[in-house]
Amino acid sequence: MYKDILLPVDLQDSISWQKSKADAVELARVFAATLHVMTVVPTYHMSIVGSFFPQGYEQKMLEAARVKLHEFVREHIAGENMRVQHIVGHGTVYEEVLRVAREIDADLIILGASRPLAGQFLPGPNAARVMSHAQCSVLVARD
Repeated sequence: MYKDILLPVDLQDSISWQKSKADAVELARVFAATLHVMTVVPTYHMSIVGSFFPQGYEQKMLEAARVKLHEFVREHIAGENMRVQHIVGHGTVYEEVLRVAREIDADLIILGASRPLAGQFLPGPNAARVMSHAQCSVLVARD
């Protein structure tokens, strides 16, 4: 049923991916799908914000994210005996998730979401935008 599953992860927030990672690994295993694990480095090119960072900072951040993503996969997914692709996006989180999903022709995007506070029933802005605009199924895994 699924050939390509996209798992966006925030490498700085382990709570955000605990449940989604487990669900993605299980579904990738069951369907012998490729698991595309991605993280996104935000863009700081706005003139007022970008001027506070040294030249070449974004490139260094992208390389550091690539190294951390490979470490993440080695630590949390590597022993699962499945095809894994590492992807580092650069820009706005939801835009990059949607772009990558289209590029890899994802069948499913699995997003992590923390439980809402009392009285809040809507997902966060990135999850909501991905759910609204994705061209494939989106599973939101609550922690």
